[in-house]
Amino acid sequence: MSTRIPRYRLHKGSGQALVQIDGERIYLGKHGSPESKEKYQRIIAEWLISKQEPKPDVSHGDAGPAIRCDPSINEMLLAYLKFAEGYYVKDGKPTKEFVCMKHSLRTVRKLYGTTPARNFGPLALKAVREHMIAMESLSRGVVNHRVNRIKRVFKWAASEELIPASVHEGLRTVAGLRYGRSDARETERVKPVDDAVVEATLPFVPPQIAAMIQLQRLTGMRPCEVVIMRPCDIDHSDEVWIYTPADHKNRWRGHNKEIPLGPKAQVILLPFLNRSPELYCFSPQEAMEWRRQNRPEHSKPSRKTPIYPSELKQREKIKQERRRRTTQRTKRDRYDTDSYRRAIN
Repeated sequence: MSTRIPRYRLHKGSGQALVQIDGERIYLGKHGSPESKEKYQRIIAEWLISKQEPKPDVSHGDAGPAIRCDPSINEMLLAYLKFAEGYYVKDGKPTKEFVCMKHSLRTVRKLYGTTPARNFGPLALKAVREHMIAMESLSRGVVNHRVNRIKRVFKWAASEELIPASVHEGLRTVAGLRYGRSDARETERVKPVDDAVVEATLPFVPPQIAAMIQLQRLTGMRPCEVVIMRPCDIDHSDEVWIYTPADHKNRWRGHNKEIPLGPKAQVILLPFLNRSPELYCFSPQEAMEWRRQNRPEHSKPSRKTPIYPSELKQREKIKQERRRRTTQRTKRDRYDTDSYRRAIN
């Protein structure tokens, strides 16, 4: 059963914003101000969570040991993001985890930005989670991932003595949402592409893309691993070749990865090993050249009307513009996961 969300309203007599919950008017401050909107979002989130479970009547004692400072949630998140900018970096660029972290913290900042960080407890985290479900319509898996990232931020803040360690310990007691036991929507599991679709696609892609697709089917390697294959990363000394990716998902953990390449994989890979050991096996530049050489010749109907000089000038301008764009779009020496995906599409 859906819950009707009380509206953010204007009290004309005083110019204040208000929200009416269970017959009680709660004044939020000046109508339209960021502070009133933040307070409204926080009250709604806490009201939604109170619909599910009653708030325990407990008295909070001492906030804990003295800390170096008493930051608000906004100040703590800003300090964390400065740290994360230097931590979640790969090849000089922010990783996807850094982007996901920013998305996860957006709701916390929206609801509790001006709240002292030491006062953010399990009920506040549940209110943030309920806002993600009711107001942002996020799926259960996404909500759990974002809540875990929020806990990680408070763990970092406790390690930096920005908040008492008891704050993080309290947040750890909030368990993740279980399948079928929450109002969060469920999503279907991602299934493998049907073999018939793969077989129907292979004839229409360049040999480089077809080889990468087939190698993934045979070995189960990730797209980020197949796009960076080089001859120097493959050990040919045994009957089964061993491919050791220069980079992979768990490299930051200190793990090594070895991918066996059997006879079928070797046959597919062999035409792409005829290059310098340091060069990448699958080159977008070679794929572009293959497309040019295998472009079908379309027969054009014979034109009966004469071509006027103005039309010739327009055609020449179009050709020059195409040449300029082609020059600017110089192909890289290897695919990345995005260009690999686009090539298949």
